Amino acid sequence: MITLKKVLNLDAVTCALMGVALTVAAAPLSELLALPQSLLFYAGCLLFPIAAFMAVLARHAMPSPAGVWLVILGNAGWVVASIVVLAVTGPNMLGVGFLVIQALAVALLALAEFNALARRPAGIA
Repeated sequence: MITLKKVLNLDAVTCALMGVALTVAAAPLSELLALPQSLLFYAGCLLFPIAAFMAVLARHAMPSPAGVWLVILGNAGWVVASIVVLAVTGPNMLGVGFLVIQALAVALLALAEFNALARRPAGIA
């Protein structure tokens, strides 16, 4: 069974890695995926403070439920934004695959965080 701390750490690491990939390789990814370079770059920049927040949250013995909910809702927002980007930017097939796969990965992380939070004993706030 995956703990809340482990899933938050996994989410933080994946956010940081995606942030690096999107900021460092925005230009080649833009050409490869037919997505706007600035969108990729700034989405990557956004991921660094998010990853830091998740990492700090995961360091606590008992991560704050409010903080975890913020992460879950943020992940849900990322999934919705990915669908909007898919609808309005007209990516090629690789771009569609990229958007769908990363949105599914983020949705699965949010679900894992939700389930781990729900498994916490009721007396733990």
